[in-house]
Amino acid sequence: MASDLMLKKTRIAPTPSGFLHLGNILSFVITAGLAKKTNAKILLRIDDADRERTNKLYVQDIFDTLDFLGIPWHEGPRTLHEYEHEYSQVHRMPLYNDALQRLKEDGHLFACQCTRTQVVVNRDESIYPGTCRSKNIPFDANVSWRLRTGKEKELQVKTWPDTVVPATLPPPMTDFIVRKKDGFPAYQLTSVVDDTYFGVDLIVRGQDLWNSTLAQLYLSSLLATGTFGDTTFYHHALLNGADGNKLSKSAGDTSIQFLRKEGKRATDIYTLLAGMLQLEQPVESWEDLFGLMDAAKL
Repeated sequence: MASDLMLKKTRIAPTPSGFLHLGNILSFVITAGLAKKTNAKILLRIDDADRERTNKLYVQDIFDTLDFLGIPWHEGPRTLHEYEHEYSQVHRMPLYNDALQRLKEDGHLFACQCTRTQVVVNRDESIYPGTCRSKNIPFDANVSWRLRTGKEKELQVKTWPDTVVPATLPPPMTDFIVRKKDGFPAYQLTSVVDDTYFGVDLIVRGQDLWNSTLAQLYLSSLLATGTFGDTTFYHHALLNGADGNKLSKSAGDTSIQFLRKEGKRATDIYTLLAGMLQLEQPVESWEDLFGLMDAAKL
């Protein structure tokens, strides 16, 4: 992970739809470690645009877990009150709506009535078949807004530390949704708008979000958000559970809340993570864990 690159800001961006688990913490550790190496500040951005899944209990868990594990952040909420009154994504709805309006006026969007189950399933991936592309459905209630992805467009992904990877939008991201049927903006749009608004230029995320990175770079090119196109990305390997599947918020026994109730200390959790990464040394802090990962070039 060696680099002389100096960056301005990265972010920790959990979704408050479940208790944070070990996989989340691994991503946060890498984020904090790369921030320290590049002299970047860390923003805590809570992705709560999915209002149906957002729960205050899970928001509080974010603060409790970060404090318990000593993971730092320099900007963003530190209490539930600050989150609700200053930093929730509902406060940035005018920014999202402005981006959506610009996309619509430029002819990049179309309305879609399809439900998720109506989307064609191909090779275990939901690939939109373009059902509503030419129907000229009005942009009114109970329709989703999709991005008209059009011709193949070459994308350039700046990856940590200094590689540029050429890519194109993958089939699962064909005509992806930017506004949901409930009227709220979708993740791909809020993420681009937020990272641009806050001046983020380093994004750490799991390898499973590579397609999202490509979708967001595609979207930012249409919004002419040049700053997002210059972002450096680091896609880390996922942490798998005992069954070989990636960890999720439904896996209660890997949640930090569960481990704390079992009497685990912060150092125990970091040592557990080190063992899952085949790094058989005891660690005291996130700095220790990141140092071992850095030395092992993980």
